[in-house]
Amino acid sequence: MSQSVRTRPEGSGQALSEAYDTALLDLDGVVYAGGNAIGHAVESLAAARAGGMHLAYVTNNALRTPDVVAAHLTALGIPTGADDVITSAQAAARLISEQVPAGARVLVIGGEGLRVALRERGLEPVESADDDPAAVVQGYGGPELAWGRFAEACYAIARGVPWFASNTDLTIPGARGIGPGNGAAVEVVRIATGAEPQVAGKPLPPMHRETILRTGAERPLVVGDRLDTDIEGAFNGDVDSLLVLTGVTDGAQLLAAPPQHRPTYVDADLRGLLTGQPEVVQDGGGFRCGGWTATAGAERLELDGDGAALEGLRALCAAAWTVAGAGTCALDAEKALARLGL
Repeated sequence: MSQSVRTRPEGSGQALSEAYDTALLDLDGVVYAGGNAIGHAVESLAAARAGGMHLAYVTNNALRTPDVVAAHLTALGIPTGADDVITSAQAAARLISEQVPAGARVLVIGGEGLRVALRERGLEPVESADDDPAAVVQGYGGPELAWGRFAEACYAIARGVPWFASNTDLTIPGARGIGPGNGAAVEVVRIATGAEPQVAGKPLPPMHRETILRTGAERPLVVGDRLDTDIEGAFNGDVDSLLVLTGVTDGAQLLAAPPQHRPTYVDADLRGLLTGQPEVVQDGGGFRCGGWTATAGAERLELDGDGAALEGLRALCAAAWTVAGAGTCALDAEKALARLGL
């Protein structure tokens, strides 16, 4: 897709698994939640793979290595090799390797995923600012990451060492709910130092470049649940995207999305890979999808008709995004969404 003002979700006469050669799938909120497979994910991915679609798993979580992620997916019933997993740690390691000498030491503030990725690039992970690092890299280290690790980063940055971050997601989903992500930890170091890191992960270009280099995708489809990472990353990479409503994004957030957060397609879950996507068409002063017609009133979005809830949501998106243009829709959508149960 081109980086323009999207005014409605697109339709597809083909199943998405046939229209695109590679699915670039986010993990948390798309494939699993709290470590357990999301409903319909295992069978949908198996069917897409059997039909010839390449599946790649793209995650901003820099804690786990590709081997560990692949083993987890395989245990869930989704056969996966380490080469099918792309992490923000890998994108950060490549970014660092292009700016420091071969074999350079890098201070790691995070977990094993960062250390493995750095070694893959011929760099040496170290633990202290006194180890003469050429760079600092910060990634999600899990809830047990010691506060003193942030101090090590600050000491090195204060000495002029360049600072890199795997990603800046403020939150991360877990079995007990939403917790602080790497972005929250990055803020600690930013506040203490006044410095700004170079960021590798979604939605920024280094992650997209890493993914394309590792997968060789020619017609990729980004599949995610977050507007500000997955969908914006697809926008920045100028590729199409599928938003699934199994994670953090709800209907109200989708309707209010600015252009860089508007997905090409919307579906309830990963079964959306196996079907075509209904077209949204202009109908007088509104937009029609399936059995629903949506219009933008003076103060709110209005919905008429009956049919599948997702058809109504797509029609509402068309009305909301058209009114918003390059901005964010501020019309009250509560009553219209309530009719859809979203």
